[in-house]
Amino acid sequence: MSRIGKAPIPVPEGVEVTVDSSDVSVKGPKGSLEGRFSPEMEISVEDGQVVVRRPSDRGEHRSLHGLTRTLIANMVHGVTEGFVRRLEINGVGYRAQLKGRDLELAVGYSHPVLIAPANKDIVFEVPKPTQIIVRGIDKQAVGQVAADIRAVRPPEPYKGKGIKYEEEHIRRKVGKRA
Repeated sequence: MSRIGKAPIPVPEGVEVTVDSSDVSVKGPKGSLEGRFSPEMEISVEDGQVVVRRPSDRGEHRSLHGLTRTLIANMVHGVTEGFVRRLEINGVGYRAQLKGRDLELAVGYSHPVLIAPANKDIVFEVPKPTQIIVRGIDKQAVGQVAADIRAVRPPEPYKGKGIKYEEEHIRRKVGKRA
């Protein structure tokens, strides 16, 4: 039995989970999310917990079991607390600033790069010109937007210039020596 899949998902106070065959919708204080999952997985709400069961022990059912449970748990976590990704900008003259809801990056190109939020739930924050915070309720969308921002100027290994995740460690290379 999958250790992840068999664990029930506790539903906190103020969160409403609705299951309609393979469609799951979660409403909470920060918003609402909907997801469609494999019809082979049995999803039910019992005693304030969401339970996911699989029909057999086949490999595809075992992998879907843990995946479905994790995705639903992420939906519940997203509508209660939300998800955050923090990025840092390193480099002389590199900076970020907000233009309305959009993010404007000056990262060494001849023009500023504008990044629009993927959907209405994604919010950018720039506490310092060298720090970017991406917030939202959908874990996948937050991660994708953060990856798109990082892809504008990925960190390079010689001087470490570029945009990186806060927890990311850049392996530095030694330059050429005389």
